[in-house]
Amino acid sequence: MNQALWVAKTGLDAQQFSMNSITNNLANVNTVGYKKGRAVFESLLYQNVKQAGSQSSEDATLPSGLTQGTGVKTVATQKDFSQGNVIQTNNPLDVMVEGRGFFQVLTPDGNVAYTRDGEFQVSSDGQIVTANGNALASSITVPSGVANVSIGSDGTVSALGAGDVAPSQIGTIELSDFINPAGLQPIGGNLYLETAASGSPQSGAAGSNGLGSLRQGSLESSNVNVVEELVGLIETQRAYEMNSKAISAIDNMMQYSDQVL
Repeated sequence: MNQALWVAKTGLDAQQFSMNSITNNLANVNTVGYKKGRAVFESLLYQNVKQAGSQSSEDATLPSGLTQGTGVKTVATQKDFSQGNVIQTNNPLDVMVEGRGFFQVLTPDGNVAYTRDGEFQVSSDGQIVTANGNALASSITVPSGVANVSIGSDGTVSALGAGDVAPSQIGTIELSDFINPAGLQPIGGNLYLETAASGSPQSGAAGSNGLGSLRQGSLESSNVNVVEELVGLIETQRAYEMNSKAISAIDNMMQYSDQVL
């Protein structure tokens, strides 16, 4: 394959991946706790035709050398874990994290996953679960006949039964944080899994050891900025078009060269 054609082809692949990331961000603009991602690129290996500093004659050396690039590749999808905006819902089971930290939930296979989505509900057996039915790792059960559930900023969960004078504590929602949250593996369902890149989870009560506090009756919106994504969409589209036009131009040059020969 012609070298220039290959370089332009790698550009098309990279911009297509970037387009996928942007459209995924836009699709999740209203997803609770969603964190936007962006594609990260790097140049491919260079072909070294003439080494910089090599001898061009007995008394002279090449000041810059001669290299030829071979294109671009996508190396990562980087997550941005900046805080989303507050959505006031006044639902007692809606909870958001103000600051660092993730809720701990159990997946169907028994592993612990992490999420910023605090849109909780109560299951048929009284357990506090996510919208997908994943129970909190702290396994909090709301007794039947409860008139009110209160969740403190430190994660303390209290329930006031019908006829009770004072609420009783039924559990505590703990948070986990990571040295490198961007290293977490997203698996869908607003869930993340621990990886070697994220480091081990540092768990504790909300509001302690650098962990964020909890706010009851509120949710965290996605941190997607629609205007920024639309600008990025236009830039990516233009870059894709330029690479496509480069392929057309190279093809015309090759056809002209064949005719001449």
